[in-house]
Amino acid sequence: MSYGTLREADGVEISVLADNYTDILMMQGTERVHRLMVPPPLAPLAEHGLSCLVTVRSGSEKHCILMDAGVTPACLLHNARLLQADLTAIEGIILSHGHFDHFGGLTHILKRLKRNVPVTLHPDAFLDRRMNIPMIGRPVGIPRLDEGALTGAGAVLGKSSDPVLLAADLMLATGEIGRTTPFEKGFPWAEANIGGMWTVDPFHDDQGLVIRLRNKGLVVLSGCAHAGIINTVQHARKITKTDKVYAVMGGFHLTGPLFDPVIPPTVAAMKEIRPDLVIPMHCTGWKAITMFAREMPEQFVLNTVGTTYTL
Repeated sequence: MSYGTLREADGVEISVLADNYTDILMMQGTERVHRLMVPPPLAPLAEHGLSCLVTVRSGSEKHCILMDAGVTPACLLHNARLLQADLTAIEGIILSHGHFDHFGGLTHILKRLKRNVPVTLHPDAFLDRRMNIPMIGRPVGIPRLDEGALTGAGAVLGKSSDPVLLAADLMLATGEIGRTTPFEKGFPWAEANIGGMWTVDPFHDDQGLVIRLRNKGLVVLSGCAHAGIINTVQHARKITKTDKVYAVMGGFHLTGPLFDPVIPPTVAAMKEIRPDLVIPMHCTGWKAITMFAREMPEQFVLNTVGTTYTL
């Protein structure tokens, strides 16, 4: 596997355009955490989705990548306006995986940019997928990513299962993530049509985004971490040959009763990694979020839509 070397960045700014939680009264911030304050009745909108605008700096260089695009264009654009986020600065887009709560606003954003935009994703992001939840009693289809709609809107697709350097080599898409932990076993209720047969979705397309900050370590941003958030971090360490992890953030997919047994070993493993910041978002779930808050109080940050992290 040859993909070049991830350059060190001087800093990164990550603005949350879509997430599951909003709180207009959470005004307390820090040097690294900037809460959005807007006059009533304005407020950032939450939805079951994720989108982050990631701007990385190195010297006089500045590069901007959009990671995921939430569920609805209306939510994404509303929050971007409140943040005064410059979407025209987007140089490329990375899709964490092919689920609707991450690609819902993608075609709309591409059309607004009115130019060809590189979109990095795994080939399996286009699989036909469904949910097979025992309590429902039958499979339920979910929206499928439309390759023709993307290219028609200006996407220049970069399909890869390997790591891909982005933003002048200052960001790295992890590509397919190795599965090494004994407790992160995937999502058995999720199914994919592979080779004409429905099977438990292996989520080979699940990937994260990595930035290496000078004198700090890795920032690892996940979409849903269907591969497991610990697997994701360990994979990022391996492919960058960097042990120190500065921040782990994004969806950890630990919500719901199916993942209750996975929460304690995940939190224990994260404590061993010892990141400076742990910022669970989106599909992490209340039980896991509260355990991270209790077990890692100095590292934990409660995310809200509209928060910008300056690292």
